[in-house]
Amino acid sequence: MTQSLGERYRRKIKTPEELRDILGPMPRAKRAIMCHGVFDVVHPGHLRHLMYAKSKADVLIASITADIHISKGVYRPHVPQDLRALNLAAFEMIDYVVIDPNATPIENIKIIKPDLLAKGYEYAANGLPSKTSEEAEALRSYGGEIVFTPGDIVYSSSRLIQMKAPDLKLEKLQLAMERNGTTFDDLRHTIDRLSSQRVHIVGDTIVDSYTQCAMIGGQTKTPTMSVLFESRTDYVGGAAIVAKHCRATGAAVEFSTVLGEDALKDFVIDDLKAFGVDVKATIDRTRPTVNKNAVVVDGYRLLKIDTVDNTTISDSIVKALTTNVRETKAGAIVYSDFRHGIFNRRTIPAFIAAIPDNKFRVADSQVASRWGNITEFRGFDMITPNEREARFALADQDSGIRPLASKLYDEAQCKFLILKLGERGLLTCDSMDHDSLDSFFVLDSFVENLVDPVGAGDALLAYSTLAILVSRDTIQSTIIGALAASCECEFDGNIPITPNHVHQKLDKVEQQMDYA
Repeated sequence: MTQSLGERYRRKIKTPEELRDILGPMPRAKRAIMCHGVFDVVHPGHLRHLMYAKSKADVLIASITADIHISKGVYRPHVPQDLRALNLAAFEMIDYVVIDPNATPIENIKIIKPDLLAKGYEYAANGLPSKTSEEAEALRSYGGEIVFTPGDIVYSSSRLIQMKAPDLKLEKLQLAMERNGTTFDDLRHTIDRLSSQRVHIVGDTIVDSYTQCAMIGGQTKTPTMSVLFESRTDYVGGAAIVAKHCRATGAAVEFSTVLGEDALKDFVIDDLKAFGVDVKATIDRTRPTVNKNAVVVDGYRLLKIDTVDNTTISDSIVKALTTNVRETKAGAIVYSDFRHGIFNRRTIPAFIAAIPDNKFRVADSQVASRWGNITEFRGFDMITPNEREARFALADQDSGIRPLASKLYDEAQCKFLILKLGERGLLTCDSMDHDSLDSFFVLDSFVENLVDPVGAGDALLAYSTLAILVSRDTIQSTIIGALAASCECEFDGNIPITPNHVHQKLDKVEQQMDYA
């Protein structure tokens, strides 16, 4: 775009202290009025409110609640705070916009000292709510007052949003890149340098099988389905596909895992070695190689048959795997946890202790319906759980996404959190200062043609890890990981994603952004 939203309107977005200095002390030659709200979706009711407020003063300040304090709906706000601020700044009638990092506007009222605070009619219809009374007291302390806008027309942002969440993936990406000073060429340069890295991945190997069948019918005497076998295709999955994603970039990859003494062991080792992965497999004759076989009929998964033993690995196997970690020459250690015996409360302390001090530490939890807790990997540089795993780890099914991410970040004591939200995209947190306006950012999914979402998290883990090793930049790491995940969703089966796939997706996103 010749001129971005940020370049055009960001001059109107100020801090409370900047507004205090701009307005000057009271009494003023020009009166200032402030409107405070979420403004997730600006609708006609908002416009009437703002227009009425502007008619009562010379300077109109729009104050918006920061993302972290919005509790209307688990996934709200749909529009992140930077974009909400720019949306309001684009209105000619609004002179200044401020993002309020506090739970209530009281502190900003005391700093800015607007002559008037505009409130909607609903706040006065049945007596002043307690929070509004607090605002009125803060205004009275220096001579300000509240005015109420007419209540003849009311619109609900929540109802509008519930009809259909706004599609803002390009705008969210643009703002994240602008905030970080990142260009598309920067992203391309990082993608091209992924091959320079070396990683060591430790985790459970899973062989994902798809058995294609045709429906024959059912038995007449028992409720038994009858299908005709047609073909079976096996894919290397679990932590092994993370290794293949990393290797597909050209990076050097060491992979430590546990396999059974069976035919699938040979399939896994041969497949990974042919792909160029340095396989360090420990063979456990007491357990099978994990196999998850989906019986598919006419495109529907009729049944899944799991061959697995989730009991903990022995001390001798823990010693073999941790020795691999201690002796690795890789710059990053990635623990890919599927809870099939390698990682558990007994073994995780040994795996953490084995990591040399100078290594970048990454943990991913994909425990599905099994017991597992991402916070057991405490103090890691990067963790990438999904929302369900985060809620399980914190025993929290109620909090909004941003408070949930804040609690997980603090509990895990990590430096960088990517919280996967499925079709909603992802949210990242890279600061303990959760009240900071730059603590979080959100990216929507870039999937255009969803074929199979299985394996998206593996692609994100691989590409985000390599990207942060190259760039040391959390935003670049998140964007590149999200692009790789979206590529994976557009393939049938768990296919290793190549840099060419990610480049093509990035080119398309850039074209869409330019067109927009």
